[in-house]
Amino acid sequence: MSIVRVALAIPLRRLFDYSVPANTPMPAIGTRVKVPFGKGEKVGLVIEHPSDSDIAEDKLKPFSESLDQQALLPESLFKLLNWASSYYHHSLGDVISQALPALLRKGEPAKAKSIVVWRLSEQGKAADLANFTRAPKQGVVLGSLQQQEDGQLSDEQCKQQELSRTAIKALVDKGFIEKHEITPAPALWSKSDTNNQASLKLNAEQAIAVAAVNQSIGSFQAFLIEGITGSGKTEVYLNIIAEVLAKGKQALVLVPEIGLTPQTLARFAERFKVPVYAINSGLNDTERFTAWLKAKQGEAGIIIGTRSAVFTPMKNPGVIIIDEEHDSSFKQQDSFRYHARDLAIVRARLEKMPVVLGSATPSLESLHNALSGRYSHLELKQRAGNAVLAEQQLLDIRQQPLSSGLSPALIKAMRIELKAGRQVMLFLNRRGYAPALLCHECGHVCECERCEAYFTYHQQPRHLACHHCGSQKAVPHQCEKCGSTNLVTTGLGTEQLQEALLEIFPEYKVARIDRDSTRRKGSLEQLLDDIHNNQYQILIGTQMLAKGHHFPNVTLVALLDIDHALFCSDFRAPERLAQLYVQVAGRAGRANLLGKVLLQSHHPEHELLQDLINNGYQHFARFALNERKDTELPPFSFQALFRFEAADGNAVNELSQQLYQLAQPLQQGETWVFPPCPAPQARRAGKFRMQLLIQAEQRPQLHQLVYRLLPQLESLKLSRKVRWSLDIDPYDMQ
Repeated sequence: MSIVRVALAIPLRRLFDYSVPANTPMPAIGTRVKVPFGKGEKVGLVIEHPSDSDIAEDKLKPFSESLDQQALLPESLFKLLNWASSYYHHSLGDVISQALPALLRKGEPAKAKSIVVWRLSEQGKAADLANFTRAPKQGVVLGSLQQQEDGQLSDEQCKQQELSRTAIKALVDKGFIEKHEITPAPALWSKSDTNNQASLKLNAEQAIAVAAVNQSIGSFQAFLIEGITGSGKTEVYLNIIAEVLAKGKQALVLVPEIGLTPQTLARFAERFKVPVYAINSGLNDTERFTAWLKAKQGEAGIIIGTRSAVFTPMKNPGVIIIDEEHDSSFKQQDSFRYHARDLAIVRARLEKMPVVLGSATPSLESLHNALSGRYSHLELKQRAGNAVLAEQQLLDIRQQPLSSGLSPALIKAMRIELKAGRQVMLFLNRRGYAPALLCHECGHVCECERCEAYFTYHQQPRHLACHHCGSQKAVPHQCEKCGSTNLVTTGLGTEQLQEALLEIFPEYKVARIDRDSTRRKGSLEQLLDDIHNNQYQILIGTQMLAKGHHFPNVTLVALLDIDHALFCSDFRAPERLAQLYVQVAGRAGRANLLGKVLLQSHHPEHELLQDLINNGYQHFARFALNERKDTELPPFSFQALFRFEAADGNAVNELSQQLYQLAQPLQQGETWVFPPCPAPQARRAGKFRMQLLIQAEQRPQLHQLVYRLLPQLESLKLSRKVRWSLDIDPYDMQ
């Protein structure tokens, strides 16, 4: 009996055996098959052809259908997925599933869909348009087809030209045109002519970085480009890609946010003649599959995407570039908890190509790898062109009269810049109108019933929302505790800030960019275009506005309320705050205009703020690395975090304690299993939450312990009642 071993998209970390139906060819490894599973069917990937199975022959079910003639993924990408499954201790079937477009997971053919074309018949080619004076719309259709060299138009082209569907049908009935369905052949681009416009003149540091990477094309090497904001990292990327394209290879560019994709697409499409495709969660299933297929067939010269794009197959892989490599968005925070940056490095090694990590504020992990020689370290210390570094100033707001979070000194500075025709950008990482609604009589705060968190008050439209579980409710008319109608908001959100600025500066327009104001498709792109066209003079934004955007007319940037981040229990909090500050500050004075950065704080003496203002991120990061080394924290140790959650708090506590008891005897060498404790947010979405941290001095020790522990955890009865997950190299301890 012939057997196939199949990976299925389910949480179980195991493979499933099926027999090959009679008179059916053995499906190749890497192809999809449709198999019976439970009461239905699933699409899985053939992993191997075992000679026997643990399941008796008469119990083996045959698979239902073979869906592919050849392997769906290149061998190197298949190896990457196997490595990821092993490293993150996650189901191989689930890993493969998350790497495939939704249409392929549903069993759709892995080839370009056929398109409808309308083609002239011999009668149509000879037809005289003068005979169609009484049917002018038919004459227009026929004329359009006769003007085409190949005498045909696709259905999409007919729609674009607004040709009458009724006229097309009439011409088909009369025999003048014919309907055909064709599968378009891959349209490969020419490597001899890939540039639309010439490169900008590079300074010495940029030229050295480009030359270093270009020398490694065709072999693996990891590069960290540590370049201050405005130093022209994107121009370096463009020059590297130009060389890659000239060799007939493809480039994969990873960006942290969907919001950065449109502007990056536009800049790359303007520079190069090759097809540029985006891959992100904002695409529908068909758009995503099309881009995936174009990359696989080699039609896409450049692929730009968010973290999941790291799995995009390329026919001729040439380079992977990770912009803003420090950004936490590259870490998947649920289900398969991979880090796209780390997978990109493994993929580059497997496919023998360079990988470029770029950031003004490198993660301490990447900086450690660069300083220890694992990565080539390239520094860009000067701003591109004539731009100079912005002046930075701390504003002590203690005992100052604040107007919706704005100090008198900040308002004065804003007025000066606005009168000069410049733009001003204010950073406030808190959307909504106010972070809490409280009773002025008894002090009761409206709290989410499902989370250990307060409701955020939104005014547009008016409602209360929990930003942790997504639940919403109407704004109450009176206090739930004492019945008072004296309810007031406390704290500051972007909506309230926008309202205040319109009162203080009524002569200027205010743009607010946060998740609420950019929900509609295309709204973010429209807002960014309007900002570039100077239609808005004051910009308010959350982190969405801090990353990678280039606003040449912004000369003043202010950070309003980041004091809460100075006292966070998470050991990564100082690093995140420093990165955030530098990224936001980098939006000021990016062209030939002098920039100014103001940071409001009730704690101007804080050593982190003083270090950033006076010495910059480079000094902070190296000092922080020494601190991490002294305290044996990552990147000088390695961590795995088990999370547990359920509606029954006792079950959560009991399972975490059981795991702790199982893990203690498995400790070897420099490994530590810390007692389970409540998560920083102990209740979310109606579930009680606990976590257990394992730390080791060496990565193999950590994985060996986790590998031995997981089967024991899965065998516990409570593990089927409590939802649990494993996070290797956790980034967010929440």
